[in-house]
Amino acid sequence: MERRSLLAALAAAPWLPTAVRAHHGWSSFDQDRPLYLEGRAIKVLWRNPHAELELELPERQALPQDLQQRALPKQTTTVDGAALLAKAQLPTRRDRRWQVELAPLTRLEAWQVQEIKPGTTLSVIGFAAPGEQGAAVLRAEYLFVDGKVYGLRSSPA
Repeated sequence: MERRSLLAALAAAPWLPTAVRAHHGWSSFDQDRPLYLEGRAIKVLWRNPHAELELELPERQALPQDLQQRALPKQTTTVDGAALLAKAQLPTRRDRRWQVELAPLTRLEAWQVQEIKPGTTLSVIGFAAPGEQGAAVLRAEYLFVDGKVYGLRSSPA
């Protein structure tokens, strides 16, 4: 069975714990189409294999006018942050709630990200499944919270 088919089958398996079904690599996300989401954290799971949150979006989303000018922190893995900001777009699907996968806790600690609490307003740039198919899940590449920006692909450089 092809690797992606196997991962998709395992992800849909109802008998697997949620944490196991949710943990997957970057290959299952469309890294050519960065999405921008902004909203309020409703539920936060600050645990491994990676922190997760449920983000409630407002009825109307808009890309911030300053998005392409935002300064992004350097990471140990090379990420073309400027290109991601330039390509970032709003999702085409109308879901008001998205599951956002952050980084493992050790990486969040390296970035000194404070534990996000329900009710916190934040924004993320990340990747959904190709064609935004399946559940409304976003793998976060950059996290914007409390006036700070965090790169989540790797540790700070």
